[in-house]
Amino acid sequence: MALSESSFAPLFDMSDEELADRGAVRRIADRSPGFPCRVSLRDAEPGEAVVLANFEHLPVASPFRSRYAVYVRRGAVEARLAPGEVPAMLRSRLLSVRAFDDAGMLVDAEVVDGRQLVAAIERLFRANEASYLHVHFARPGCYAARVERCRTPT
Repeated sequence: MALSESSFAPLFDMSDEELADRGAVRRIADRSPGFPCRVSLRDAEPGEAVVLANFEHLPVASPFRSRYAVYVRRGAVEARLAPGEVPAMLRSRLLSVRAFDDAGMLVDAEVVDGRQLVAAIERLFRANEASYLHVHFARPGCYAARVERCRTPT
């Protein structure tokens, strides 16, 4: 699940000083991969403008409440993924996949090669009372995406 573009679009109209007041910085991607956008769920191309901002990705009333840095591309369109679809930006990195229950408590976690993400998602949802998963880039620890459990109509 991607982040909403509307939360980040105003940042691109801010001066560097205004961004700094919000704990954010503007960057120009100089390589790909390297600047993974959490709205489009794809890496920025060299030359694209990005903002690195702090984002509360786990706003829960538990000890696991969390915020961390995320990149967002200028003009990013929110990714709409089909069930089971894994964006290339996740398949190409080492990932930490964390399973949370309805109370925002961690119930399990795995570190996996991104090519094995689907299998890890299936294991974590099958073996636990997980309501949702958070995927992080394992090395820097940055939040990457949220995975929702597929609900079948009854």
